[in-house]
Amino acid sequence: MTSLASIVDHTLLKPEATPADVAALVTEALELGVYSVCVSPSMLPLSLPAGSDLKVCVVAGFPLGTHSTAIKTAEAAESIALGADEVDMVIDLGAAKAGRFDLIEADIASVRSVIPAPKVLKVIIESAALTDDEIVGACRAAVAAGADFVKTSTGFHPAGGASVEAVRLMSATVDGRAGVKASGGIRTFAAATAMIEAGATRLGLSGTASILAEEAGEVVAPAAAGAY
Repeated sequence: MTSLASIVDHTLLKPEATPADVAALVTEALELGVYSVCVSPSMLPLSLPAGSDLKVCVVAGFPLGTHSTAIKTAEAAESIALGADEVDMVIDLGAAKAGRFDLIEADIASVRSVIPAPKVLKVIIESAALTDDEIVGACRAAVAAGADFVKTSTGFHPAGGASVEAVRLMSATVDGRAGVKASGGIRTFAAATAMIEAGATRLGLSGTASILAEEAGEVVAPAAAGAY
């Protein structure tokens, strides 16, 4: 199996994070060889070494998803203008609970319109807060609106983060038409591997260093509990 690092969004979304914390995150990401760093849009633009292939991921409508479509779209557009390569937007969970997947599709499509390819749009559905039918509906809406990935969780919802069952259902629903990002509560190599086996093609991790050390056979303590 390919090293986990190549599919990891190395994440720091704590509201108290400082620019110095984000600079340290970037340094660690470069050392670990991960795919991207995922940060709040207020941290843009990031300073990366010349020639670096590290991607920059930001969130939009985060963490509740209850921002208006216009606000999410403007936030995504500004992030792209400031150098983001990928945007992870949160759906309106109330619309999902009400079965209004037409509204979710329109919301996603608006954000997609300001993220030109090859820039990437991921859609956070907060799977732990949804029923199986709602997960399927949200994933179908995301694919119909042109999303590149569906993503399990913000890591902030009290219902919980990623689960193997949700990842498996999401993967089956998108059926190769989009990637699946598992995030929220993944703190061990075993948990990360289980997500990949269930169909995850990207992982959002904050305890990346300890998980990659486990992969390399080093004995380490599990990553500390936190939003991601």
